[in-house]
Amino acid sequence: MERLKRVVEAVKIFFDEVIGEMKKSSWPERQELFESTVVVIFSLLLLSTFVGVSDKILVTLFTWLLKMSSGG
Repeated sequence: MERLKRVVEAVKIFFDEVIGEMKKSSWPERQELFESTVVVIFSLLLLSTFVGVSDKILVTLFTWLLKMSSGG
């Protein structure tokens, strides 16, 4: 029972500290959050396009090399 009390007290202290740290944080305004989200989505699309195109080029290149090496 004593151990349970210690665990409950530790959890309470943890959440009190979390709340204290959250109050110290600075949160972005709505417009800043929107603009950052747009940048992240655009970057994600750009990177995924680059990876997809690179993959297609490498697959085509290796397929061509394999055909060349097998005499085909």
